[in-house]
Amino acid sequence: MCAARRPLRFGIMGCADIARRKMLPALTSEASTVVTAVASRDIAKATEVTGQFGGVAVQGYDDLLRRTDVDAVYIPLPAALHAEWIARALRSGKHVLAEKPLTTDFAQARELFELARQRNLVLFENFMFLQHSQHAAVARMVAEGAIGELRGFVSTFTVPPKPPGDIRYQPEIGGGALDDIGVYPVRAALHFLPGEIRVAGAVLRRGADTGAVVAGSVLLHAPDGVFAQLQFGMEHSYRCSYSLVGSTGRLLLDRAFTPPVGVSPVVRLERQDHREEITLPPDDQFRNVVRLFSSAVAAGDLLPELSAASLRHAEIVAAVKEHATVCSITEPEGHEK
Repeated sequence: MCAARRPLRFGIMGCADIARRKMLPALTSEASTVVTAVASRDIAKATEVTGQFGGVAVQGYDDLLRRTDVDAVYIPLPAALHAEWIARALRSGKHVLAEKPLTTDFAQARELFELARQRNLVLFENFMFLQHSQHAAVARMVAEGAIGELRGFVSTFTVPPKPPGDIRYQPEIGGGALDDIGVYPVRAALHFLPGEIRVAGAVLRRGADTGAVVAGSVLLHAPDGVFAQLQFGMEHSYRCSYSLVGSTGRLLLDRAFTPPVGVSPVVRLERQDHREEITLPPDDQFRNVVRLFSSAVAAGDLLPELSAASLRHAEIVAAVKEHATVCSITEPEGHEK
């Protein structure tokens, strides 16, 4: 008999909300992983988290990287801090699971993936929604001709305004609607559209007081003219959906990026004289990420296809920032830094 594989030992770098609500429950529920340490600049916060999820509380991220009982780190820090701490973790010999966006700079992202390759370490950008089975089901329907030939992709991800002082209103640490919210529909468009995708145009709304992007719209296209129309923002009612437009119909998926665990997704198929709702099995995208990452580490698989997709995404976002028309707006009272 083969000896049981030792669980992958995780260190958590920071006590962000996404870590507490989503990733720590997933990491502690999977047999392939165990949380051995949680680091924070505030030891009280780390102690509070370890009291709920286990592990040792550590003050400071450098001390976490020096620990010999940590094989991999999960990084949910603000986006502007990702590049520095991903690089430090890789140089410390740790595999890295980092929240999206990997960085806010394409050149940095390329350097980080090259560093991971040189060190033979797994570096994974956590666009967790792609690991939900609903997207594979949608792709199969399109491939089987459910909507004819693909003509376009339309996606919206918008949320209501955040409280004053929220990090999304702080561009100096990676805040803003494009890097925090807009990256979801961009990444989804790249997932579904064929060929070499280009930016045709973009408009960004930037707050005059904070300097943060609060909303935007992006138009992408493939070489054959298949398009992606994307809208995002944090000054709206909540919407989270995409649709694939074809020559004979379209497919619509709601809660595309934030499907609740245990809820069965519903795909709406529309043709000229036909309406149908297709109920899909529930899934847990967070546990799927944990399984994918731990399996890749165990197999020595650096996930080159996913790394290439992350780099392509970073390149597109950089092109949006470079070519977008930026409109400065007066923000509602209370959003000042």
